[in-house]
Amino acid sequence: MKKNSFVEGTVIATFIIVIVKLIGMLYVIPFYKIVGTEGGALYSYAYNIYLIFLSISSAGLPNAVSKIISEYNTLEYESAKKRAYKIARNIITFVSVIAFLILFIFAEEIGRFIIGNLQGGNTYEDIAFVIRCVSPSVLVIPFLSITKGYLQGHKFVSKSSMSQLIEQVVRILVILLGSYLVLNVFKGTLKVAVGIAVSGAFFGGLCAYIYLRSIMHKNKEAFENDKTVKEIQISNREIAKKIIMYAIPFIIINLVTDLYNFTDQILVLRTLEHMSYSTKDVEFIASSISTWSPKICMIINSIAMGMTISIIPTIVSAKTKGNKEEVERRINQSISMVFSVSLPLAVGLSVLSKPVWTIFYNDNVYGSMILSLAVFSALLANVYMVISTILQSLNRNKQVYLVSGIGFLTNALLDVPIMLLLNYLGLNGFMGSICASIVGFSLSILIGIICLIKEDKVKFGSTFKVVGKSLIPAVLMYMVLYLVNYYLPFNEFSKIDAFIYIIIDVIIGAPVYIGLAYKLGIIDQVFGKAMINKMISKVTFGKIKLK
Repeated sequence: MKKNSFVEGTVIATFIIVIVKLIGMLYVIPFYKIVGTEGGALYSYAYNIYLIFLSISSAGLPNAVSKIISEYNTLEYESAKKRAYKIARNIITFVSVIAFLILFIFAEEIGRFIIGNLQGGNTYEDIAFVIRCVSPSVLVIPFLSITKGYLQGHKFVSKSSMSQLIEQVVRILVILLGSYLVLNVFKGTLKVAVGIAVSGAFFGGLCAYIYLRSIMHKNKEAFENDKTVKEIQISNREIAKKIIMYAIPFIIINLVTDLYNFTDQILVLRTLEHMSYSTKDVEFIASSISTWSPKICMIINSIAMGMTISIIPTIVSAKTKGNKEEVERRINQSISMVFSVSLPLAVGLSVLSKPVWTIFYNDNVYGSMILSLAVFSALLANVYMVISTILQSLNRNKQVYLVSGIGFLTNALLDVPIMLLLNYLGLNGFMGSICASIVGFSLSILIGIICLIKEDKVKFGSTFKVVGKSLIPAVLMYMVLYLVNYYLPFNEFSKIDAFIYIIIDVIIGAPVYIGLAYKLGIIDQVFGKAMINKMISKVTFGKIKLK
């Protein structure tokens, strides 16, 4: 197997994750049509609580394993590296079983907490049933996660990323086929259809795990060091402690994003009850903010996910070797890359929020309004995730806790006040929830950058230049699209019109941003001419090369 460089690994991981998230976006179109608004809300209740438990049980371990494997591999500690992987598996076995038991046994209590006093829609018994259906997934996904981390720690990014594609394809097949057959062939209940749908996570994870284990079995020699060195004595207890210490900050990084969505969902459900919205609208708005809008924003979030896969082993390896210049260069490159790529996607989706929502979920004034602002929350969440991952890669655990904790508390404290303020001003109060998330993520980013400047003496001059330059093509693209859309006829109830509308905007908007970004030198500065030429050469089969 071939190892991947930082930029190559980032491009491969990001490309595959974009495909995975694109599939994850598109499946909701037929799924939402199959289960409807009520089924969509039920799915979001169970899936959001599942993601929280998944973050607790496994989110930190792939990154922790990737970090410790990269560290021991760089130091050529072969025995410690192998033992670290085995110890991580033992830890995850214990944690995942506990998480499964909590979800399964206390499903009804969780359902009551989620739904509160809201009546006329889904019941807590329905939510409990669906939670129990998704609970076995936490017995499989954690093992898949640490296996990915093991490969990433050896810089085998492509195979790890490919497993995500397998997992997603199988999961979606189960979701769509299962829910359709239950409702339309076997004439079952909506509760059972959604229960089958959420169990897709279990089957997808199992298939991906089998794939990775077979890859590792066939390529055993690729994980061995060519050199042998005399290792310092490292006990299993020290390794276990190190894995846990590495994992906790990563768990917090991932958990905070899930908690943002879950907290927003709960607070929106509670607050909108007192704002004269119907039960149907309350469930729709809450699930749109916490689940269905983020599904569309996956295309933006995938950029950060691809980045973090390559950031960890590269920065850890450079730090272990004491190469401060390389560490600073990769930090600036990571933030610049995630911002310059995520920004045009966020602006484009915001402009196209109405036709995009029409295609995915049918026309709804609340939905398109939520999406138009949520994309910028997703953009900031990307930058937050990359900065937090950088801090953790540099062993700045306290700073990770500070960055994540302050951002989340700010969001939780501002949710209700901003919703009430907007409602008092005669505006849509639920938009306050998204505004609170934007403030929370912004504060986390600011504190993270200050920590890196103070603690690691990182200079962000190149990053600030890229951010400033990126705003120019983004604003111009927005202005061009706004003018085009002003004169472009659009039937908001027609999916065909919506699709044509999107295609026209992409054909016009993409060249505006990319062309101006290239002229301003943003693309060269972020990716490097060598990497750009390599990508263009592959796409054009070697026929085109940039000067």
